[in-house]
Amino acid sequence: MSEHPNVQRMRDGYDAFAKGDTAALRELIAEDVVWHVPGNTSLSGDYEGIDAVLAFFGETMELTGGSFRAEPRTLLSDDAYGAAPVNITAHRGDRHLDVLNIQVARWRDGRVAEFWDTTTDPDATEEFYA
Repeated sequence: MSEHPNVQRMRDGYDAFAKGDTAALRELIAEDVVWHVPGNTSLSGDYEGIDAVLAFFGETMELTGGSFRAEPRTLLSDDAYGAAPVNITAHRGDRHLDVLNIQVARWRDGRVAEFWDTTTDPDATEEFYA
């Protein structure tokens, strides 16, 4: 059984994020994307449009001194949706974050049109960004 092409797109997206490759991310994420970040932190909320999402990525890296990492455990996708359990780690001063998030993407024409991030430990995430 061959891998769905959206699985490779997800892999490419996580790789581009890790490298800070905004040009590649612009190819993988729709211009009118809506990106949902849960919680009650300065980063929480809905980001609309690729520029807002890339600014969110930049702010995340700035807050964590570039230490933020998102490492997928596995990637699942079909034509409509992709999902991944993702290890999130970061450092901020003497604070350390190490949680498992579930991330879901909705595809449109081979690009991420909508994205939801959740965490299995909202208290740890809130405390880290407080």
